[in-house]
Amino acid sequence: MPIVPPTHSVERSLRRAGARIVVGLDEVGRGAWAGPVAVGAAVTGLRKAPEGLTDSKLLTGLRRRTLAPVLADWVTAYAVGQASPQECDELGMTAALRLAAVRALEALPVEPDAVILDGKHDYLGGPWRVRTVIKGDQSCICVSAASVLAKVHRDGLMAELGEACPEYGFAENAGYPSPVHRAALEERGPTEHHRVSWAYMDALPKWRHLKRVREDAVEARGSADEQLALGF
Repeated sequence: MPIVPPTHSVERSLRRAGARIVVGLDEVGRGAWAGPVAVGAAVTGLRKAPEGLTDSKLLTGLRRRTLAPVLADWVTAYAVGQASPQECDELGMTAALRLAAVRALEALPVEPDAVILDGKHDYLGGPWRVRTVIKGDQSCICVSAASVLAKVHRDGLMAELGEACPEYGFAENAGYPSPVHRAALEERGPTEHHRVSWAYMDALPKWRHLKRVREDAVEARGSADEQLALGF
C-alpha cells in the first residue's frame, strides 16, 4: 500500500481559527528501556514539504538521516526537548513527556499560537492551545517533520552513549528492547542511562534490588489495596 503524504489540512483549520504560528509535536523514546524521552517541535508554515516526508517510523534509518538535514534547513523553526532517564523514573512517563515538550517549545525562537500533538492524549495541556491528531505524524506536515528530526536526534545521542557501553547495542536498538540489550542487562545490570522504574527490571532477578518505585505509585497502590479491603 502506497504511503499517503502528509498535508497542511489541520494547520490550515487552525489558521482559519486565528492561529498565526502552528507547531507540530511528536515524541520518541516513550517505550525505550534506556535513554531520554525526546519531543520534537517543528514550525513549517504552509510551504510544500520535501519529497518523501512522512512518519519517521515508516522510513528507513538511512532515509531519516538523509532527510533530517534537509528538514532542518527547510522548516521555519525546530527544537528537540528531552527528559532524562532519571526524570522519567521520578516523574512517570506522562509528566516526563510534558517536561520534554515544554523544553522543546521554550527552545523555539517563535511562540506558537497553537500546537498539533500526535496521538489522542493531550499530555501537554495549558497554557498552550492543543489539537490532538491520531497518527498526526503521518497526516500533518509539521508533525511529520518533528517526528523525523526528533528520531534522528535521539538515535544519534543513543549511538554516542553506546560508545561507552557497547555491550547494550544502543547504536542499533536506540535503547529499545532487543535480544542484545536484554542479554547485556541480565549479565551486567542497568547503567546510568537506564530507566530503573520500568517493568523490565522485574525480569532481572540478579538486579531486581536496583528497581526504583516512585512514591506516587506506592501511594496509588496503597490506596487501591485499601479500597479493595473495604469492598469498593
